[in-house]
Amino acid sequence: MTSETGAAAAAGTANTHSSVETYYGDTLKESADLLTNACCTAARPAPQIAKAISNIHPDVIKKYYGCGFCVPDEVEVGCGAGRDVYIASQLVGEKGRVIGVDMTAEQLKVAKETQAYHAEKFGFDNVEFHEGLIEKLDDIDSLTDGSVDIIISNCVINLCPDKEAVLKSCHRLLKPGGELYFSDVYASRRVPQELREDEVLWGECLSGALYWNDFQNLAKQCGFKDPRLVEDAPITIENKKVQDKIEEMGHKNLEFYSATYRLFQLDCLEPHCEDYGQAVIYKGTIPRFESGWSLDDHHFMEKGKVFPVCGNTYNMLKETRFEKHFDFVGDWSTHYGIFDGCGTSMPFKSSIDGVSTKGGGGGGCC
Repeated sequence: MTSETGAAAAAGTANTHSSVETYYGDTLKESADLLTNACCTAARPAPQIAKAISNIHPDVIKKYYGCGFCVPDEVEVGCGAGRDVYIASQLVGEKGRVIGVDMTAEQLKVAKETQAYHAEKFGFDNVEFHEGLIEKLDDIDSLTDGSVDIIISNCVINLCPDKEAVLKSCHRLLKPGGELYFSDVYASRRVPQELREDEVLWGECLSGALYWNDFQNLAKQCGFKDPRLVEDAPITIENKKVQDKIEEMGHKNLEFYSATYRLFQLDCLEPHCEDYGQAVIYKGTIPRFESGWSLDDHHFMEKGKVFPVCGNTYNMLKETRFEKHFDFVGDWSTHYGIFDGCGTSMPFKSSIDGVSTKGGGGGGCC
C-alpha cells in the first residue's frame, strides 16, 4: 500500500465514522425515525428478557436501534443508549460485570444519565460505559486481553469500516472458551461500491453489511475457526423509496438477512467438522431450557438423549461454560472422516422459503 493509498483509506474510514456518529447522534432521535426495518426487532423476546426490558428507563428504550438481543463478565460493543447493557446487567446479577462501548456521545449520555435510575431499580450497579471506537478496544484501560467471558453486539459491526479490527480485538479480549455472540446484517452477495457510498443506506445497516461468505472467512482469519449460525431472517426493507433506490442502481436481486452468530475463542477447533464418533447428553440444567437446548440452528439437544456431535461441537461444549450441563461420550482415538452435514452453501435457511428461523417472522435484524 502506498502512502497516498493509505491516506485515502484513513480518510474514508474517518468519514464513515463521522457519518455514522451524525446519523445516530443527530439525525435519529428515536427508533421511530429509522427509514427501514433493518435495525428493528421483529421477534418477541423471551419472558425473562421481556421482564428485564420492563425495568429499563423509557429514554433508553426509545433510542434502541438494535437487531436482536445477544446475551459472567460481559462487554457490549456498540452499546448505544444502553438497552442491552441494562438487560445483561440484570441477567449476570450483582456479582457480574457489564461494560458498554459506543462512539456516539449523544447515545452514551442517555446511558450514563439513567445509570443511577437502573442501579436503584435493580438493587445494584454492575455496569460501566466508555466512549470509543469498537475497532480500537485496546484504547480502553479496563479492557485487558483474555479478561471477558462474553462479548455481545447488536447490529453494529456492519456500521464499522474496519470489521477485521473489530473481530481481532474481540478475539484478543475473550478468555479461552469465551464467545462473541452477536446479531448483525449480512448480504447475499458483495454490496456494490455505489451502495456502500450511500450514507443513508450505511446508517440504516444495509450497505455496510458483509457478504455472508466473506464474513465467515474473515471470522476464521481472526481466530474464530468455526462460526456457528444461531438464527436468521430475511430483511424486508419496507420503505419504497429506499427499495427503489437499490433497484434503480441495478441491484434488485441483492438480498439482506439478519442473523445471530456465536464465535468461540477456542484454539482447538478444526477448519471443518470432523467425526470422532463422539456424542453428548444434555442434563437439562440450563435455566429456562430444562427440556432441551440449542447450541445453534442445527444442534437442538433434548434432555437425556444421546446426541452425536462432531469434534468441534464436542469442544464447544466441553471447553466452555457449558461443560457442567453435559455428559460426554467418546474420545479422540479414532477419526471417521468428515461429519455428515458439514457444508459450504449459504447458511441462511430463510433464504430458501423466506421464513424466519427466529420464531417471530421476518423483518429487522433481531
